[in-house]
Amino acid sequence: MNSKLPRIFLLLLGVVLTINLLQAYFTPLIFDEAYYWHFAQNMAWGYFDHPPMVAFMIKLGSYLFEGELGVRLVGCILSAGTFIVIWLCIDNPKKNDYVFPFFVLIFSMALFNAYGFFTLPDTPLLFFTALLLYVYKRFLQDTSSRWAIIMGIVMACLMYSKYNAAIIIICILLSNLKLLANKYAWLSIVVALFCYIPHFIWLYQNDFVTISYHLFDRPNSPYKFEKYTVGYFVNLVAIFGLTFPWIYQSLFKTRASDTFTKALLYLTYGVLIFFFISSFNRRVQTQWIIVIAIPLAIITFRYMMKNEETKRWILRIGLVNIAIILYLRVGLIYEELSPIYYETHGNKEVALQMKAEVGDTPLVFINSYRNAPMFAFYTGNPTYSLNDAYYRRNQYSIDDSESKIQHQRVLFFNRNAKNAKISFTKSNGGQFHGEYFDDFESFRKLETIVEGPILLDTVNKQTLKIYNPYDTPVALKKLRFNVVYMTAFKKIENAILIDPKPVDEKVLNLAANDTTYFTFSLPQPKMTKPAFLRVGISDNNLPFGINGKNTKISY
Repeated sequence: MNSKLPRIFLLLLGVVLTINLLQAYFTPLIFDEAYYWHFAQNMAWGYFDHPPMVAFMIKLGSYLFEGELGVRLVGCILSAGTFIVIWLCIDNPKKNDYVFPFFVLIFSMALFNAYGFFTLPDTPLLFFTALLLYVYKRFLQDTSSRWAIIMGIVMACLMYSKYNAAIIIICILLSNLKLLANKYAWLSIVVALFCYIPHFIWLYQNDFVTISYHLFDRPNSPYKFEKYTVGYFVNLVAIFGLTFPWIYQSLFKTRASDTFTKALLYLTYGVLIFFFISSFNRRVQTQWIIVIAIPLAIITFRYMMKNEETKRWILRIGLVNIAIILYLRVGLIYEELSPIYYETHGNKEVALQMKAEVGDTPLVFINSYRNAPMFAFYTGNPTYSLNDAYYRRNQYSIDDSESKIQHQRVLFFNRNAKNAKISFTKSNGGQFHGEYFDDFESFRKLETIVEGPILLDTVNKQTLKIYNPYDTPVALKKLRFNVVYMTAFKKIENAILIDPKPVDEKVLNLAANDTTYFTFSLPQPKMTKPAFLRVGISDNNLPFGINGKNTKISY
């Protein structure tokens, strides 16, 4: 395989990389990037929402550059690497005559373009998907221990990027079931699992919190055809922009003429079918299916080299796509040029206002794992997201952010702050109302445990276990308790106060690093047939938190 890159390829790649680096430098962070920057402040083998690859990328880039460029540097490099790897996956000897159409095709893919400079878990997912396909192609040509080991390492990197990687690996395996009888294929799996051991250990040490959240605790809503399934098909268009008819035409016209092409088709159709089925259960986010951009880039470029009409249309419409995308990218930096208000707008400015007004005072945001890291990044102040029962758990639920602000004077931001002493306004009119707490104290990590399933009846005495993970006792007088009843979609319909009694009546504190036992009467819900319940705790009259797992109710 000739791996030498044409000079025009390197020139165009340099142009793309330069554009992305400039964009990365001048564009304020989006909320998700700020959240993953927060991950990187405390390096670990896993995080609440995702595996650690995105945090590793940000940490590495931040060693070299400060600010937004440090957050995005490695992502820009991986994006350029993705162009190279896709090119290397194509064997056609005529491809050097089609370098410009190749760049138009890929750079015009709307979402792929965005991941050229944003640093998100999908950034390494795209790169390692392309790399896995390339290594798999080489493995088919030279089935040896060398390529098996390399493939195992790449699969592990893919899984360290995002859990969706499992679908990619399974689709490739299904395209070639002969791999099940191949000792080198099994070697690659052993290598991948070995490399993934640190993350398995992290999951075990953290009670499989990530898996539990994504599979069982994530809120949902009743199925709506226009929101879920129609929205899924809209996403299929949004990924590629205006060139989508010719990209999908290339897919439908391509046949599995060899094992590698079969893998491309299985990967594309596998992801499409999987998330189409998922659309009948939950809303499919656009980035969940972005991975199809990699096999479709290869498939479409191959088809363009055989079909002159398709090439002409993709060149024409692709250039229109690129013009629109570049205009929108400029709008990410300059709010006055943007047709819409976007999340890159206004945060940096209001953060600097906060810094000038409150100095180094820690900032506490209720229910905002988005605002907390964003304002930590731009102010340098300690921040914390205080999650209440109506929100969701996140990285702030399991890391040490809470401990860093205990017993300090903090500025507590709450949209409904009755005693607001200070307010800030963003350029879109969004407001932050805050009040000062002179001695902030919270116990969000207290864990309530109710064994299930629960059978509701007229007399229902329950045992409640409360685990205190803190190194100091927690006074019961600082706590209040409630039960929330939820629908099958984990939406809270009722919240009812309860008064648990310690089994040992002399107990006045929750002992440090220990479990205390209580009994309580389960109140009757004010809703028809709740599906789940959860016991929550209000600490020092703060809003009730998410202190336990959802317990199933039986009938």
